[in-house]
Amino acid sequence: MRAYTPGGALVSNIEVTATTVHRGDIIQLGSHVFRVSDLFQLPQGAKQLVFESGELLTIHARTRLAAVRMLRRR
Repeated sequence: MRAYTPGGALVSNIEVTATTVHRGDIIQLGSHVFRVSDLFQLPQGAKQLVFESGELLTIHARTRLAAVRMLRRR
């Protein structure tokens, strides 16, 4: 699903894995929302996500998370 936000940005609800997660993705964990500011590749396909708030999350290669991605306008 794609929707326009009030600011005119295009957003998309997606499912991310360790191979598809990007900087800037917004991930909801429980009742908290986190924006990915950096990520590091770990052995066996895992990744460590660094959120803007400073928290870290390590995801396995098969972990699937719901996220929102801001899409660039062309």
